[in-house]
Amino acid sequence: MGGSAPSGVSSRTARGEGPGVAARAIADRLTTGHVLAIDRSATAIRQLEARSAEHIVSGRLSARHVAIEDFTVDDGDEPFDLVVAFRVGALDGRHPRAGEAALARIAAATRPHARLFIDGGCPLREVPVPRSA
Repeated sequence: MGGSAPSGVSSRTARGEGPGVAARAIADRLTTGHVLAIDRSATAIRQLEARSAEHIVSGRLSARHVAIEDFTVDDGDEPFDLVVAFRVGALDGRHPRAGEAALARIAAATRPHARLFIDGGCPLREVPVPRSA
């Protein structure tokens, strides 16, 4: 991930995070806020935690075992400004029904100005976060 994190972004979430490479890269660029990495795979979350001890101890990174279509904000979490998803079938078109649920969960967990990026080539593809009128 080249460049710097978007200015004014304080809370980020990386979805489908696997071993945590992207989450650590984003966390390394933080000046405020933190990254929440989620994955439906317990194994992937264990790998992320094992490889990210420094980032977790510093408070720049945390991890949660949950599928995006089941994700909810925990008490004390602030709404997210940025969502980045890698290899998430619910968001890349492989599982459309789960995608509808995932987008609703993302909308509920993010600020009105939040941005959503999904892998699908280089660069990442930006997808609008659906908002109720």
